[in-house]
Amino acid sequence: MEGDIASMGQFIGAGIAGLGAGVAALGVGNVAANFLSGALRNPSAAAAQTATLFIGIAFAEALGIFSFLVALLLMFAV
Repeated sequence: MEGDIASMGQFIGAGIAGLGAGVAALGVGNVAANFLSGALRNPSAAAAQTATLFIGIAFAEALGIFSFLVALLLMFAV
């Protein structure tokens, strides 16, 4: 019985950590939407902000990858 409860906790924790991937997708969408909104308001400044767009997307995706790694660790290593 104790092993079943421990494995249930692993899968619940992995599921909660897996939600980070969905939240990271929302973050990437938010970064891209704000860039597009700013680029449409001021097209001449859009080229200068492209690097900032890619850095913001990379940080948001890194959080999703880290949460996926935590989910895998909870499922298979703990």
